[in-house]
Amino acid sequence: MINNIVNVDTHMPVSVAKTTTAKSTVQIPPILSFKTPFLKQKAELRVKKFRRGENIIIAGDIEDNYVDIIEEEIEDNTGVGENFFIKPMPIKRKTKYLKNCYVIDYIQSPKVGCGLGTEAIKGLAEKAMFDPKAEGRIVTFSSPVWKESSPALFFYKLGFRFLDPAGNEYMKECIINKVPDIPPQIGMMYLPKANLHKLLRYGEMF
Repeated sequence: MINNIVNVDTHMPVSVAKTTTAKSTVQIPPILSFKTPFLKQKAELRVKKFRRGENIIIAGDIEDNYVDIIEEEIEDNTGVGENFFIKPMPIKRKTKYLKNCYVIDYIQSPKVGCGLGTEAIKGLAEKAMFDPKAEGRIVTFSSPVWKESSPALFFYKLGFRFLDPAGNEYMKECIINKVPDIPPQIGMMYLPKANLHKLLRYGEMF
């Protein structure tokens, strides 16, 4: 600083810079910190599509809008070879073929019980609802994550239902009795149309 100079040679020319007012000034906001902005975490969701042309047969209770019900003829070969003069009568049966739909292959949340998994499923439900081919149809296969647990109760609370009524009754009992562990229930689950709208409006159903 110039105030710290004691001796000055007065014989030497000294030029003094005069301060001038700047024509324009720019205000710079103070830097508060260099922290990385918080990024919202998301659940990892892997989804694929089933197409009607794959001829996936469904056995169990499911809404009609999920399947094409086709009456097919199958031959009864009982007694063939014993009497060649009797032609076997065809047997008719109704087969349920799964329509175009989304299938949840995998879901994993970085945090348990904070709604990230529910948010991911709601996002998929909205996408499926506006898909003209899927028309809101979503299925999944509940299989054990560990030896004695499965995500069945999580999906059930979001409105998914088993094709086997006994599986749904078991889920109800788990909710009523407040089972602390995840029940090892396995099987195919689907999201009924009525429950799809409830999920999008209200989130969790229970």
